[in-house]
This record gives sequence, C-alpha cells and structure tokens, in this order.
Amino acid sequence: MRIPVQKILNDPFIKNLIDQDNYAEAAKYLFHTQLSNWEMLSKNYETLKNIQTKSFWYDGFKINTQFNPERIKSTAAEVDEKSISERTCFLCVENLPTEQKGIILLDKFLLLCNPYPIFPQHFTINLLIHKPQRISEYFDDLLDIARLLAPAYTLIYNGPACGASAPDHFHFQAGTKFFMTIEDDIQQLKNEYGIVINENDKVCVSFIDDGIRRMVFIESDDKSEINNIFKIVFSLYKNLSSNSIEPMMNIICSYEMEVGWNVIIFLREKHRPDYFFRKDPEKILVSPAAIDLGGVLITPRESDFKRMNKELTREILNEVSLNPKTFTSLAENFKKMFI
Repeated sequence: MRIPVQKILNDPFIKNLIDQDNYAEAAKYLFHTQLSNWEMLSKNYETLKNIQTKSFWYDGFKINTQFNPERIKSTAAEVDEKSISERTCFLCVENLPTEQKGIILLDKFLLLCNPYPIFPQHFTINLLIHKPQRISEYFDDLLDIARLLAPAYTLIYNGPACGASAPDHFHFQAGTKFFMTIEDDIQQLKNEYGIVINENDKVCVSFIDDGIRRMVFIESDDKSEINNIFKIVFSLYKNLSSNSIEPMMNIICSYEMEVGWNVIIFLREKHRPDYFFRKDPEKILVSPAAIDLGGVLITPRESDFKRMNKELTREILNEVSLNPKTFTSLAENFKKMFI
C-alpha cells in the first residue's frame, strides 16, 4: 500500500513515540503541532472554546446538546450517490489540505486532525486507499486502533447510510475519551435497561433499550470473542434490515488495559429525522450519528439549539433508532444462538 510520505508528520519526537508504540501520546503531539502550524485548525478550535451546550437528564443518563456552527457541512452533507459521484473525495490523501499532516496506523490508515471538531481533540482515521465505508471488512482494525489510542481516545464508526459524510471512503473517527456521556452512563444503562443475553468468563453481551436508543453492548478482553459476537450480530441484523449496503449502525469502541474493550453498537431505523426535511421554521438541522447517539447531539444552527428541549431531543433520537419490535426480534434471534 502506498505510504504518502509528504503527508506524514516527520518529527524525531513523534517517531520515538511510535517506536515505543505510544500512539496516544503521538496523537496528542500531532494535535498540538498541527494546532500551531495549521491556521484553519487553530481558528476552528478557538471557535470550539465558545461552543454553547445544554444538558438534559433522563432516568439514569444524560444527553447534551451542542451548538456547533462549524459542523454544518457534515450535518447537511448530501450523501446520495449522484452528489458523491460529482464531488472530489475529501478524504483521499491527494486531496487533503497542504498543511494537514498525519500518522500511519497499522500500515493502512492515516490519523489526521479533524478541522471541524466536536471533541476537545478530534481525529479522522482514513484508509489510505479509496474504498467504501463497510465495517465488516475493518471491524478487527477498529479494535486494534482503539487499543493503540487508549487510554486517551475513543473510536467511532458511522455507517454509510447513517452518519458518514464520506460513505465512499472508509474511515473512523477518534476523540477525547469520556466526552460522550454514554461512556460514563453505559454500565448504569446496562443495569437499568439491559438484558444480558450471553455472559461467560470471556465475554458479556447485553441488549439495551433505554427508551430512546437501542444498542448492543459487548465487553471483553478477548479480541477473537468480540469479533465472533460482532459477526453474529451483523449477520442477524442484516437479515432483519432492508438496507442493501449494510445494516444501519453506529459504533463506539474504547479500550482499557484492565478490562479490555467496550463496544457499543447503536442500531438504526433511519438516517435523519423528519424534522430535517421540513421547511423553515419547522425544520431542525440535525443528522444523528455515533457522537449524537453517544450523548452529544450536534445542532449547527443557533435557532435549532435554542429550540431543543428534553422531549424534542428524545423524539429525534428515538425516531432514528431501531424500532423496539425489530430490536426485540434481534435479541431473541441472538439468544437462540447460545441456547
């Protein structure tokens, strides 16, 4: 695979960190270096300091709403086949901004600072070759990169039909750990709203419906066990899905040395809520993906941010999440695999 030498941050300090497999510190160093040398990145992070946020508490968990005007390109992105075919791929190495530099991961991904941040430190992790967004081929890489970037960062994946603004080019994102509220809330969600369907000394699988979101939660320090569980969930979900590309899902993945991986798979009903397609003033420009379902709902327009309240937040996230009937059917089918 071609390594884009001109896009790699060439610095003795970062090379030393990578030689020690200290990728989390290398990512931090990349971030601060790019912040000093890339004007657009610096400007957008300055804007991030003044972002408005409000929080809504539900029974046992919290969801934040963030007014972030720089995210309007992503939120409003046209992701239909015609629009994608008519634009240049902004994730391909040859089309990246001149100032943008990165770090090679697993010899096939390029870690880059995201110039339109949500997290305090926000990265995109682009496949070096132009291939479509399909998680089944790269789920193992998701686990490996989450481990590489631990303990500082959490990895996310957005499906091609439910949040990826570049569904034609495979990529992950990574951001500051515990920025998304679900990272603090997930064990309580499991205890209050979850059904543990498969648990042994290697892996625990829970199906969780908190009344707003439907998700599968996998906990294990055994990568092969997680891969096996994911393949089963993916296959069963695909059989229940009407989406021909891949079943609609968003994934949050983190790694801790003491406990292993936490993988949260959000199951989806639709890409965008009905509010997105209405005419102003009824329109609300929101397009939920992993970060939004993870507890930080992004609104790039101030009028929408001011309008958001607890019930509206619940309505929007619930609408795009998999319906309870199909979720229950999936859980029942999964349980049969282990009887």
